[in-house]
Amino acid sequence: MLGGLLGHGANQESWANWRGPHQNGSSNSARPPLVWSESENVRWKVAVPGKGHSTPIVWGDKVLVTTAIPVGEKRAPVRNLAPGAHDNFLVEQDHQYGVMAFDLQTGRLLWERGLARAFPHEGGHYTGSLASPSPVTDGSRIYVSFGSQGLFALDWEGKLVWQRDMGRMDTRHAHGEGSSPALKNGVLVINWDHEKQSRIVAYAAEGGDVLWERNRDENTSWSTPLIVTHEGKNQVIVSATTRVRSYDLEDGQLIWEAGGLARNVVASPVAVNGVVIVGNSYDHQAMMAIELSGAQGDLTGTSHILWSLDRMTPYVPSPLIYKGTLYFLRHNQAVLSCRDPVTGKTLRGPYRLAGLREVFASPVAADDRIYVVDRSGATLVMSHGPEPQVLGLNRLDDRFSASPVPIGEALILRGENYLYCLGNSQEKK
Repeated sequence: MLGGLLGHGANQESWANWRGPHQNGSSNSARPPLVWSESENVRWKVAVPGKGHSTPIVWGDKVLVTTAIPVGEKRAPVRNLAPGAHDNFLVEQDHQYGVMAFDLQTGRLLWERGLARAFPHEGGHYTGSLASPSPVTDGSRIYVSFGSQGLFALDWEGKLVWQRDMGRMDTRHAHGEGSSPALKNGVLVINWDHEKQSRIVAYAAEGGDVLWERNRDENTSWSTPLIVTHEGKNQVIVSATTRVRSYDLEDGQLIWEAGGLARNVVASPVAVNGVVIVGNSYDHQAMMAIELSGAQGDLTGTSHILWSLDRMTPYVPSPLIYKGTLYFLRHNQAVLSCRDPVTGKTLRGPYRLAGLREVFASPVAADDRIYVVDRSGATLVMSHGPEPQVLGLNRLDDRFSASPVPIGEALILRGENYLYCLGNSQEKK
């Protein structure tokens, strides 16, 4: 039985993908800290080389992060000549794409594995990174997508088991790649929406063989697929500009689709009680709830769309579902709405989260608390319930775009420079 930061033994939930054990940002078992700073309740803090915005995953006593580290001599930079490119960073060096495994209890680096070295054909928006997709695990292997640089499966010692070349992705405005893999029942699903032929591909987790592939009439989306089980069928739901679509996990056949979102979809879907909620906010604001029971064919404008919104909807941060409440932020701003996910009725708020600024990380929840972290290094903690209260506003000396990970009695935060493990202890390592 694991002790220390985990504290819950066999009842402890792992955080095996970027949105956690319930694919909605929540944990039923974690008891993360309420208050911290650089000098208080930092159990450990380690530097992570390279700029990466991928949310860590945690399995057992290991914390896994991906990163892209500049290496070698500088050369003529990538100029991001894609139509409409703006506010992009320049790439001047090769990058080493890889995975780092840290011990959850101590922060000790257990192993580091380089998987690909390449001079990226695109940089990305200055708010992004070359290592934005999160890993995923089934407890047997670790699966990592670096998009244009490949798809990889590792064992728990960091040894490469298999790899696949998925081709070259050309993103809208050369803003970079960001969709994470989804995994269920031995099937690994990749959303490959970009400015050329978009597609969705399912790989066998065991050996990396392609199980099925479907072309998609879409331009770039950064949304991670959501896999839900409804009425005995596993559905892969992908949120995108032209349509939100559901595919049968077993054979890739299209089950249903619905139009209504704006361009540049980033936020991933969430689901509860047979209802899927999707939303985004770019050239216009949009959010809708889709009933899964009996869903077949084109659902646009039908009664399967239970409710919709055209204001206060999220752009980069994905929604959170916690104890029957749907939480979501307005665009990338610190304005939080709380609604019933099935009826769309406002339960409370919206609230302006004082002390926060630009938010890219998705909110998470544990122990009847909501955690929202912004890019200035601040994290606001508020209570969940009919009369929410601000419980804490904490600051660290880093910038955060990756989502928090509540695990055991700890909170893992991955910044642009450091990986933090926060817990109720005065000891700093």
